[in-house]
Parts: sequence; structure tokens; C-alpha cells
Amino acid sequence: VGNMDMGDVKPNTNAYLASKMCPVNVHWHLGSEHYSAGEFDEKGDGPHGNQPLPDWANRDLATDAVRDGFRCHHYDAEDTKFTTPYEWKYCEGMEVGETYEVHWPHSAAGACGTVNQYQTPFYDGVFCNLPMDAFVTLG
Repeated sequence: VGNMDMGDVKPNTNAYLASKMCPVNVHWHLGSEHYSAGEFDEKGDGPHGNQPLPDWANRDLATDAVRDGFRCHHYDAEDTKFTTPYEWKYCEGMEVGETYEVHWPHSAAGACGTVNQYQTPFYDGVFCNLPMDAFVTLG
């Protein structure tokens, strides 16, 4: 799938428990971060419209300025399931009818099984136990 040449790199196809990975962070994006033509793209809709197809290929995690992602094709402003307000108990700034993409990244180099397993910012958790000689090759 896709046209990215990964050389000799092969995906991890081991069972999850055999991979010695753990979740290291949970975060969400307003709109779909990943483009999916016909599902989450520039033709989708939401309470505040959609964004045009951008020139950028990837997005940073939200900091001060949130860049909208793509919206799904199922939003219907006439259907109350997309418009009835909801009092969110744990999430701030979320709105019924919007498209959100939730990420739950896992890492074998995280602080698995410790009080520091979940880290912010995101990359601190993913790479916190990665040996320095391996880390410097990632740039």
C-alpha cells in the first residue's frame, strides 16, 4: 500500500505482547490528520466548514494555534445528532458534529510499566528509553 520506498525496513508483525510495546501518549487532532479521499478530505463538512486541500504533508501536535484537519462526509447540519450540544466532562474545546482523530501511540522505547509511561510532549514518551546512539540516527 502506498508508494513510499522503505528499503529493507519491514513492519512489526509480531503479536502485541511479544512486541514489548506500551501506550506512551494519547492525543487528538481537530479534523482528521491523515487524508483519506472520499472519507476524510477537503470535501467533508462540519459545524465550521472544512479546510481546502493543504500543501503540507504532516502536522504538528496542537500547541497554541490549532490547524484544522479534514472533515468526514457524514456531517448533516439538519440532523440533531450532529448539532445537539453536549456537556463534555473530560475534554475541553470539543464540539458535537466535529471530526476528531484520536491517536494512541505505542513504543518499545517508552517507560513501560512505570509512573512515567505516559509522557508529554509526545516524543518524550516515545523515545525516553531509546539509546542515544540509536536516537541520533533518527534526524
